[in-house]
Amino acid sequence: QVQLVESGGGLVQAGGSLRLSCAASGSIFSINTMGWYRQAPGKQRELVAAITSGGATNYADSVKGRFTISRDNAKNTVHLQMNSLKPEDTAVYYCNTFARTVLRPWSDYWGQGTQVTVSS
Repeated sequence: QVQLVESGGGLVQAGGSLRLSCAASGSIFSINTMGWYRQAPGKQRELVAAITSGGATNYADSVKGRFTISRDNAKNTVHLQMNSLKPEDTAVYYCNTFARTVLRPWSDYWGQGTQVTVSS
């Protein structure tokens, strides 16, 4: 199994910044993509940003130019730097990874979620 522990959420005013972090642990054999999703009340969960083990990134159009995803492969961590936050960024943010463990084949894993609230 892979455990994902997120940190860094909170309340911030519009225009402010937050940095989310996620650490993966467990009997990890290999990690491919790591990323962040978010889900606002009444809406479907959506991809915010993702990064492959090789460093290729993918961003939702709504966050391009404002958010930056990065990862440390040696530490199995992924970070999301969020700048110029808007009220519409308010959501629960979930860390996600596609990984293979010693006992399980490639599978999706999710963190417990961290709340980000942007006030206007």
